[in-house]
Amino acid sequence: MTTQEVANRFYELMEKGQFDIIYSELYSKEAKSIEPAGGPFKNVEGIDAILEKGKQWHEQIEEMHGGYTNAPIVAGNYFACAMGMDVTVKGQPRMNLDEIAVYEVKDGKIVCEQFFF
Repeated sequence: MTTQEVANRFYELMEKGQFDIIYSELYSKEAKSIEPAGGPFKNVEGIDAILEKGKQWHEQIEEMHGGYTNAPIVAGNYFACAMGMDVTVKGQPRMNLDEIAVYEVKDGKIVCEQFFF
């Protein structure tokens, strides 16, 4: 798949909340995940580590009130989406979290995700 095709499929699946399919279908097994410095999560490599990081995040959520993902913008081997959620994290007040996520595509698979918030 081209970067545009990966981005379109990613967006289609995000809109349906089918995160498991995103990871199994679109991610390279060696993908990297890069978090902002000083954030709550560490950078990880490999799909198993990315899935574990996602599991840890979801275990912290007390209630999900809503969320969004904007249509991707594609440039070369990269696409970016603005996304966010209205969430209550355990032990914290309800909050809105917004971020820009940038994805690198190589050989039809996402090889790197990087988050900015």
